[in-house]
Amino acid sequence: MDMFGTLAFYFPIAIIALLFLTAAIKILREYERGVVFTLGRFTGVKGPGLIILIPYVQQMVRMDLRTVVLDVPTQDVISRDNVSVRVSAVIYFRVIDPERATIQVENFMQATSELAQTTLRSVLGKHELDEMLAERDKLNADLQELLDVQTDRWGVKVTNVEIKHVDIDESMVRAIARQAEAERERRAKIINAEGEQQAAQKLLEAAEILGQRPEAMQLRYLSTLNVIANERSSTIVFPFPMDFKDFLNAVPRGGE
Repeated sequence: MDMFGTLAFYFPIAIIALLFLTAAIKILREYERGVVFTLGRFTGVKGPGLIILIPYVQQMVRMDLRTVVLDVPTQDVISRDNVSVRVSAVIYFRVIDPERATIQVENFMQATSELAQTTLRSVLGKHELDEMLAERDKLNADLQELLDVQTDRWGVKVTNVEIKHVDIDESMVRAIARQAEAERERRAKIINAEGEQQAAQKLLEAAEILGQRPEAMQLRYLSTLNVIANERSSTIVFPFPMDFKDFLNAVPRGGE
């Protein structure tokens, strides 16, 4: 009876001690931190590894420090040139200050998501459609900088923002295709005109060089005849010397 009485005495004590240790001992992984509150007041950040809390006096909030990938829901945006587009994006962020992420904001995940949506609409609405399509890297950098500044007070670091899709209405796609075709035609005409201008300039320079010596023009005639002779052609070309034309003009005509 004494042994059973002893067991009956120590068994509840052992159960209470086990429950105490279970509530007091916490194990945090390498990527986790524990924000500890003592009687409701913040007393520090602990972890990783084994930590001991005073049950019912201290409470702990676990905080994950790994990078979070968050999809921003598709947003309807009207660009600066009044084009309606649907834009989706993804943001990468992580908690760098567990204290502020726990105390300064109720739910940092939801807060960051809502802030990303409003910032996406605000930033893209200030740019034209061409900039959204051609300068995506610059827009990503602008979005990342704006989000990072605003989430810093929550202890959250936005490391990257990527715009995934810019969906345009089908009618607008056709209009953009026509615009691109017209732009290509404009460039082709400009390049052709520039080529004609450069060719005319070179011809003028060549004429000035050949005009300095009459013999140079005669040699040019002979070079051209050599090229024609090498081709299978029945055409016979006889060069008419320009100085002979001047000689004929100088000869007085009858009756004058």
